[in-house]
Amino acid sequence: MNPDDPSVLDAQLTDVSKTYPHGETAVTSMNLGIRRGEFFSLLGPSGCGKSTTLRILAGLEQPTTGTVAIAGKDVTDVPPNRRPTNLIFQKLALFPHLTVAENIAFGPKIRRMSRTEIRAVVSDMLDLVELSGYADRKPAQLSGGQQQRVAIARALANKPAVLLLDEPLGALDLRLRVQMQRALKKIQQDSGTTFVFVTHDQTEAFTISDRIALMNQGRLEQVGRPDELYNRPATEFVATFLGDTNIIRGSVDERVLRSGAFSCRTPGPGTALSVRPEAIAMRPKLAAGLDNRFAARVTDLTFQGPSVRFQVAVADAGPELVVQLPAAEAAGIAAGDEVEIGWQAEAAVMLGAKS
Repeated sequence: MNPDDPSVLDAQLTDVSKTYPHGETAVTSMNLGIRRGEFFSLLGPSGCGKSTTLRILAGLEQPTTGTVAIAGKDVTDVPPNRRPTNLIFQKLALFPHLTVAENIAFGPKIRRMSRTEIRAVVSDMLDLVELSGYADRKPAQLSGGQQQRVAIARALANKPAVLLLDEPLGALDLRLRVQMQRALKKIQQDSGTTFVFVTHDQTEAFTISDRIALMNQGRLEQVGRPDELYNRPATEFVATFLGDTNIIRGSVDERVLRSGAFSCRTPGPGTALSVRPEAIAMRPKLAAGLDNRFAARVTDLTFQGPSVRFQVAVADAGPELVVQLPAAEAAGIAAGDEVEIGWQAEAAVMLGAKS
């Protein structure tokens, strides 16, 4: 099965751009397919166009160019209330005067379902979000996480092909946010509904997503699984936005990068090398066998609980690099120490190669 076959896509943007009347372009030439039943995240910094993209899917924004398809049907000109989507914002807008059950039943009532059908839907949704004992409570009697679950249940009660979520966890404290990330993923898997989730938090996206689209200045930088984006970034923006990395620029000839007096082995051609801090070994004396091995001096360190982050200066006018070691391996290494660092060529990623 081809995962990009339109027949297995629940949402598809084709050549979509959005330019506002005052001239600002929020989305540029976007081609994106979201597979049926996946948890898909739009990730990127503030102002990159991810919320605009979500609003285009919802029908709240009309694309300047391009087409939008939901569940295999062109909905470019279809108004929001007639699309098979539901949108959850950070502000949940639950009806405060209605009970949990009545909030969930609101959509099915509008659709004129029978009382028996509505009771069954409400019961199923309460089970799905694990709030079966809360049917008669009002929103004000619930915690923030419970209110989030009610909002999700209310949206899923309408049986959307795609559930759109615009940073719905942003107002929660860190502990509750982490709990809700796990809950959201379980709800998505149990319901089988396609979720499209907007976030600026890379850890959150890594935790819950099957695939991620990383955006920058209105464009797609890269789409893929979390591990693909982290381990094989396609651009320098992807490499630096997702976690910490060391970028070394220079010229490459026969898989050797040269930057001034510094040189190292590379996995291939390109104009810049990206090597993650955790991919670099560091000891007072390293064993032989590494493709790249250098004398260095520790200039600074930061204890981070399970790991320690080191700033090191490579000898002979080499670059300043960041190295991250498990706390147990870092024991005994202090600022000012002379050390050796190194990495295998294949542990790095080359950026800027000509296609």
